[in-house]
Formats: sequence, C-alpha cells, structure tokens
Amino acid sequence: MPDAPFRRLALIGIGLIGSSLARAAKEKGGIADEVVATARSAATRDTVRRLGIVDRVEDTAAAAVAGADCVMLCAPVGAFADIAAAIAPHLARDAVLTDVGSTKGSVIRDVGPYVPDHAHFVPGHPIAGTEHSGPEAGFATLFEGRYAILTPPPGTDEAAVAKVATLWRNAGSMVEIMEPQHHDKVFAIVSHLPHLIAFTICGTADDLEEESRQAVLRFAASGFRDFTRIAASDPEMWRDVFLNNREALLEMAQRFTEDMTAMARAVRWGDASYIEDKIARGRRIRRRLIELRQA
Repeated sequence: MPDAPFRRLALIGIGLIGSSLARAAKEKGGIADEVVATARSAATRDTVRRLGIVDRVEDTAAAAVAGADCVMLCAPVGAFADIAAAIAPHLARDAVLTDVGSTKGSVIRDVGPYVPDHAHFVPGHPIAGTEHSGPEAGFATLFEGRYAILTPPPGTDEAAVAKVATLWRNAGSMVEIMEPQHHDKVFAIVSHLPHLIAFTICGTADDLEEESRQAVLRFAASGFRDFTRIAASDPEMWRDVFLNNREALLEMAQRFTEDMTAMARAVRWGDASYIEDKIARGRRIRRRLIELRQA
C-alpha cells in the first residue's frame, strides 16, 4: 500500500463521495491512517457505523475535526458556510481543509473567511459520481481513472496542495490544478447544464396528461432513459450547485437556448446540412471522450 499523506482524515458528510473515499482508504490505502466521519442526521451516522467503512463516527462536526490533519467537506455546498463556522475553532494547527463540491468560487467565498491562519485551505472537486446517493452507494474504485480538480487560492501552502493531490492520486484520480472561475465555467457546460436539462426534460414529461405520460414511461428510448438516470441525482446537492454557480450556469443556459432555437429553426425549414453538421460534431465529441477514457 502507498504511504498515506495524512494521519487522520475527517469527513464532514458521508454520501457517495465520502463513503467511496472511506472505502478506498480501507481497501487501497494511501489516503489516511485513520478516517473519522460525521453526518447531519443520526440515521446516516447509524448507517455508517453499521457499514463499518470508517474507524470512528462522531455525532458533531466539532468532535470529528478534533486532532485531524485533513478535514474534507462532503456535504452539499449550500451548507459549507455554516459548517466552516462550526469547525473553524476546532481545526488543528497545520490542518488541511478541503472539499469535494462541484462549485469552487462559492466554496472559496463561503469557507475562506472562516479558515484560521494556522490551517491551510485547498478546495477540490473529484470528477466522479453516479446517480445514487448516501453512504451505501459508495465503492472504493469510484475515482479510478477520473480527474480531481484542485483550485487553491493564491498563496496557499504548496506542501498542503501536494498532500491533497497525493490523496486523490492514491485514490486512483488524475489531478489538475485550475483557477476557480475557470473551473466553474467549464463545469457549467460539462456537468451543471446537462443536469439542468435532464431535470427539465423529465419535468416536461411528468407534466404531460396521464395517457401520454404512461406512454412515455412504457416506450422510453435510450436517450430519454439516459436523461432519467441523470435526473435521479440528489435534489439537495444539485439545488445548491445550481444556485451557487448561478452566473456561469445562466450564461451557458443562454448559449444553449440560442443554439437550441437555431436547431429548431433548421428542423422547421428543412435545413438538412445544418442538422447533419450538429450531429457530426456531437459524434466527434463522443469519440474524443472515448479516446480520453472519460466515457
């Protein structure tokens, strides 16, 4: 097993991502010598205890972070400010505070002001997941072959960044450093907008009159089934993502709306060459994803 960059990792929130990292720590090593976890609900904490995927479960975030040299926020990003305020007085000297949220500008905005001078702040985003949520949904190989993005603010301790990078590499990820605003714009188009579209399409289908709705469900083709898989994602998490990456998401939604209008116009007026070009470009993107082993 590779050497672990941290002695004790505290997971604040333990859904799909946190529980997968906890499992990787046990099965693969190279994450932390000890993993402690807490969760907002007693039911979730009891589930984690029953699963036995961490070394210790604490009832409060303050107790979980005590003595930890790495603290990872795995809750919905909308809760980060309150969590940061609660744990800040209890962070150990030279502790590294990181996260797994899929918005980074808001995390720096909400968490940064609470980070004490004696701790280090390294925001992160593992690009891995499924439509399932909760601690029972995790698996140790979730991060293998996937990217983990780190967005450290200017002046962040380089050794702290290196430790977080090592954690994710040992979990199986490829690590990239990115500027927070650039991250949020990129993921507005590759992640957040597709989820917004999927939720909307499924909502449109659900609003159809009963007879049509039943036909949609009975005869759903693979394209619609793919949308329902995405739309099965955690509502609280994605609500917070949309609201906390609002500007970038709205910009991409506007661009998509304009492109969708142009495509509808091409269908209306029989512009076959325009339609074919759009389809061919989609095929090229798919082939490129497969070549990069990100499909």
